[in-house]
Amino acid sequence: MKETQNNSQNRGQEITALYFDFLDLHIEDVVQGKVSDFMELNQIASKLFISHSHLSDTLQEVTGHHPCHFYDLKIVNKAKSLLTETNLSIAEIAKILTYDPSNFSKFFKKFTGKTAGKFRRQLKK
Repeated sequence: MKETQNNSQNRGQEITALYFDFLDLHIEDVVQGKVSDFMELNQIASKLFISHSHLSDTLQEVTGHHPCHFYDLKIVNKAKSLLTETNLSIAEIAKILTYDPSNFSKFFKKFTGKTAGKFRRQLKK
Protein backbone atom coordinates (compact mmCIF):
# COMPACT_ATOMS: atom_id res chain seq x y z
CA MET A 1 0.00 0.00 0.00
CA LYS A 2 2.77 2.41 0.93
CA GLU A 3 4.63 1.72 -2.34
CA THR A 4 1.50 2.51 -4.34
CA GLN A 5 1.13 5.79 -2.45
CA ASN A 6 4.78 6.71 -3.15
CA ASN A 7 4.36 5.86 -6.84
CA SER A 8 1.25 8.04 -6.96
CA GLN A 9 3.10 10.94 -5.30
CA ASN A 10 6.05 10.51 -7.67
CA ARG A 11 3.71 10.51 -10.67
CA GLY A 12 1.99 13.61 -9.34
CA GLN A 13 5.34 15.39 -9.03
CA GLU A 14 6.25 14.24 -12.54
CA ILE A 15 2.98 15.55 -14.02
CA THR A 16 3.44 18.86 -12.19
CA ALA A 17 7.00 19.25 -13.52
CA LEU A 18 5.88 18.34 -17.05
CA TYR A 19 3.09 20.90 -16.84
CA PHE A 20 5.43 23.66 -15.66
CA ASP A 21 7.97 22.83 -18.36
CA PHE A 22 5.26 22.77 -21.02
CA LEU A 23 3.95 26.17 -19.89
CA ASP A 24 7.42 27.72 -20.08
CA LEU A 25 7.91 26.48 -23.65
CA HIS A 26 4.38 27.33 -24.73
CA ILE A 27 4.48 30.88 -23.34
CA GLU A 28 7.81 31.44 -25.08
CA ASP A 29 6.30 30.14 -28.34
CA VAL A 30 3.46 32.67 -28.00
CA VAL A 31 5.89 35.52 -27.28
CA GLN A 32 8.05 34.58 -30.26
CA GLY A 33 4.99 34.38 -32.50
CA LYS A 34 5.39 30.65 -33.21
CA VAL A 35 1.77 30.14 -32.07
CA SER A 36 -0.94 32.76 -32.14
CA ASP A 37 -2.90 31.96 -28.99
CA PHE A 38 -2.52 30.42 -25.58
CA MET A 39 -3.80 26.88 -25.37
CA GLU A 40 -6.73 25.90 -23.20
CA LEU A 41 -6.05 23.56 -20.27
CA ASN A 42 -7.76 20.66 -22.00
CA GLN A 43 -5.41 21.11 -24.97
CA ILE A 44 -2.38 21.16 -22.69
CA ALA A 45 -3.57 18.06 -20.86
CA SER A 46 -3.99 16.33 -24.21
CA LYS A 47 -0.40 17.25 -25.17
CA LEU A 48 0.72 15.74 -21.85
CA PHE A 49 -1.32 12.60 -22.64
CA ILE A 50 -3.59 12.93 -19.62
CA SER A 51 -7.16 14.08 -19.11
CA HIS A 52 -8.05 17.63 -18.17
CA SER A 53 -9.56 16.46 -14.88
CA HIS A 54 -6.48 14.38 -14.04
CA LEU A 55 -4.22 17.38 -14.69
CA SER A 56 -6.42 19.62 -12.54
CA ASP A 57 -6.78 17.10 -9.73
CA THR A 58 -3.05 16.29 -9.71
CA LEU A 59 -1.90 19.90 -9.59
CA GLN A 60 -4.47 20.71 -6.94
CA GLU A 61 -3.25 17.78 -4.85
CA VAL A 62 0.49 18.42 -5.34
CA THR A 63 0.51 22.23 -5.14
CA GLY A 64 -2.75 23.24 -3.53
CA HIS A 65 -3.62 25.35 -6.59
CA HIS A 66 -5.51 24.89 -9.83
CA PRO A 67 -3.41 24.72 -13.02
CA CYS A 68 -4.83 28.09 -14.18
CA HIS A 69 -3.19 29.75 -11.17
CA PHE A 70 0.27 28.79 -12.42
CA TYR A 71 -0.58 29.51 -16.05
CA ASP A 72 -1.57 33.05 -15.11
CA LEU A 73 1.46 33.53 -12.86
CA LYS A 74 3.82 32.44 -15.61
CA ILE A 75 2.16 34.84 -18.05
CA VAL A 76 2.49 37.65 -15.49
CA ASN A 77 6.15 36.77 -14.95
CA LYS A 78 6.73 36.87 -18.72
CA ALA A 79 4.98 40.25 -18.83
CA LYS A 80 7.24 41.49 -16.03
CA SER A 81 10.33 40.37 -17.92
CA LEU A 82 9.11 42.08 -21.11
CA LEU A 83 8.40 45.25 -19.13
CA THR A 84 11.84 45.06 -17.53
CA GLU A 85 14.00 43.90 -20.43
CA THR A 86 12.45 45.65 -23.45
CA ASN A 87 11.32 49.09 -24.50
CA LEU A 88 8.12 47.70 -26.00
CA SER A 89 5.02 49.69 -25.16
CA ILE A 90 2.56 48.17 -22.73
CA ALA A 91 0.06 47.86 -25.57
CA GLU A 92 2.64 45.94 -27.65
CA ILE A 93 3.38 43.62 -24.72
CA ALA A 94 -0.35 43.06 -24.24
CA LYS A 95 -0.73 42.12 -27.92
CA ILE A 96 2.30 39.81 -27.79
CA LEU A 97 0.66 38.05 -24.84
CA THR A 98 -2.62 37.88 -26.82
CA TYR A 99 -4.47 40.37 -24.61
CA ASP A 100 -6.49 43.43 -25.43
CA PRO A 101 -4.53 46.26 -23.72
CA SER A 102 -7.35 47.17 -21.30
CA ASN A 103 -7.86 43.53 -20.29
CA PHE A 104 -4.11 43.11 -19.90
CA SER A 105 -3.99 46.02 -17.46
CA LYS A 106 -6.71 44.45 -15.32
CA PHE A 107 -5.07 41.03 -15.51
CA PHE A 108 -1.63 42.41 -14.57
CA LYS A 109 -2.99 44.47 -11.69
CA LYS A 110 -4.96 41.51 -10.33
CA PHE A 111 -1.72 39.58 -9.83
CA THR A 112 0.72 42.35 -8.95
CA GLY A 113 -1.43 44.96 -7.25
CA LYS A 114 -0.23 47.62 -9.68
CA THR A 115 -0.68 48.52 -13.30
CA ALA A 116 1.97 47.57 -15.84
CA GLY A 117 2.79 51.27 -16.25
CA LYS A 118 3.32 51.75 -12.52
CA PHE A 119 5.39 48.55 -12.38
CA ARG A 120 7.64 49.84 -15.17
CA ARG A 121 7.93 53.35 -13.66
CA GLN A 122 8.97 51.90 -10.30
CA LEU A 123 11.74 49.95 -12.02
CA LYS A 124 13.20 53.11 -13.47
CA LYS A 125 13.47 54.83 -10.07
